[in-house]
Amino acid sequence: MKTVIDAHNISKVYNKDKIPVYAINNVHLHIELGEFTALVGPSGSGKTTLLNLIGGLDTPDAGKIEINGTDITALRSNELIDFRLKNIGFVFQSFNLIPVLTAEENVAFIMELQGMSKAERQNRIKTLFGQIGLEDKLNSRPSQLSGGQQQRVAVARALASKPQFVLADEPTANLDTASANKLMDIMALLNKEEQMTFIFSTHDPRVIERARRVITLVDGSIVSDTAQVNIYSTNGHEK
Repeated sequence: MKTVIDAHNISKVYNKDKIPVYAINNVHLHIELGEFTALVGPSGSGKTTLLNLIGGLDTPDAGKIEINGTDITALRSNELIDFRLKNIGFVFQSFNLIPVLTAEENVAFIMELQGMSKAERQNRIKTLFGQIGLEDKLNSRPSQLSGGQQQRVAVARALASKPQFVLADEPTANLDTASANKLMDIMALLNKEEQMTFIFSTHDPRVIERARRVITLVDGSIVSDTAQVNIYSTNGHEK
């Protein structure tokens, strides 16, 4: 399989001038195309920091991160912004939708930044909202949507630019079980049908049990990296 992410011995250190605290400590990690991976661990273990480093939202103090052969740690700020826009989709636990825009406008905004034509945007939005089952919510603003619906729009926004992979930070944290299962169904289906790579930072067993690879961090270090059989179909029920 093709390696899409290669993190070489990366570290992130805080409080360097006094007693250093390693949020990430000499981590080496490969992620291959089409993986459905969960980063897990107790609070403060470094899973969100690792996700942010992979996504270029933060920079390591040591080591380097290559995405499809591009060393993102060597990019200038404006180059990194452009690289993220074109290659990485983000899903946050707080949704981060723009409240004054409709669901459709929230998703279209990313494609406009990419310079995609209006016709291309409309076709992509039609496809995405069909995939997330919200064709009737195009003109709804975030305040008119449930938490689960908002997170599904956030997933559509993450996928709008057809990124190399999607990073999801605690995507089910604010969702009830039915909404969480629906969201995981959507992402699992996209992973299967489009070979979209997903990496989750989570402590939610509903996400962990659906992952095919589980990477456990403790005190900034990877302590286990295991493959597991996914016993769920794409409707959230056991096979």
